[in-house]
Amino acid sequence: MLDPISRVRRFNRAVTSAVGALDHSFLGRGRPLGAARVLNAIGHGRSDVAEIRDYLGLDSGLMSRLLRSLEDEGMIETTAHADDARRRVATLTRAGAGEFKAYEAISNAQADAMLARHAKREALLAAMDMIASALGNSRTELNETNPREPVARYCLGEYYAELARRFKQGFDVKLSRDPDAKDMVRPRGTFIVAMSDGLPIGCVGLKGSGGEIAEIKRLWVSPAARGLGLGRRLMDAAETAARELGITVLRLDTNSALPEAGQLYRSTGWTEIARFNDDPYPDLFFEKRV
Repeated sequence: MLDPISRVRRFNRAVTSAVGALDHSFLGRGRPLGAARVLNAIGHGRSDVAEIRDYLGLDSGLMSRLLRSLEDEGMIETTAHADDARRRVATLTRAGAGEFKAYEAISNAQADAMLARHAKREALLAAMDMIASALGNSRTELNETNPREPVARYCLGEYYAELARRFKQGFDVKLSRDPDAKDMVRPRGTFIVAMSDGLPIGCVGLKGSGGEIAEIKRLWVSPAARGLGLGRRLMDAAETAARELGITVLRLDTNSALPEAGQLYRSTGWTEIARFNDDPYPDLFFEKRV
């Protein structure tokens, strides 16, 4: 059996070389990787300097030097935050916006070329998704989202597709007690999406009616992110939202074909109860007081 440490280090060397992490001029644009990452973060909508520093895992001294170098190039401008003079905000200049677009185009071409190196494209992508989810787990953000938004609809589509694969009788959402979107937005409920570096990797819905009882619906975690505690984090976030909305009793249903779901609920204080709806798919029902 090959040594696991050697395999990890081989992977590290391969990625470092492939993305040009050690090049003095990252992607041939005249600046090292650190400065390019700061520029990229700002280009993708992050502006608070402290948040960018935390997101990239940089210390204050290095962050200051990188910002100064980008300012000297005319790529960014930093100003005091409108509501708190102690905080700084970074924005791209016109030249910086052009440089960001150039990086995006080169990076996209590089990614396409990387995928072309292997005949099993989807298997390669699945492996990349798993690695990115594990390495970026601490940066995964849980955001309340309208269930009609594209990222929410993507998660729901993946959830329905998985049920269709795992249920013996398949799954047709038209036959299920699919919650109305209005029941999963405040003040009745909420819908939470887990985002990893801009990509949705999980979701959960809280379906309320305005009363003290609500249901947890559509808990889904991407296969690439399973085993990292994300399902528990999503459930905790839904329970927190329920308490904020004055909900005291939560219910949910699931199917015994999803044993990991039942295990999660039982291990986090849910109690099995009698059937409380006429949905044809679930065969297990749970309740929890929050």
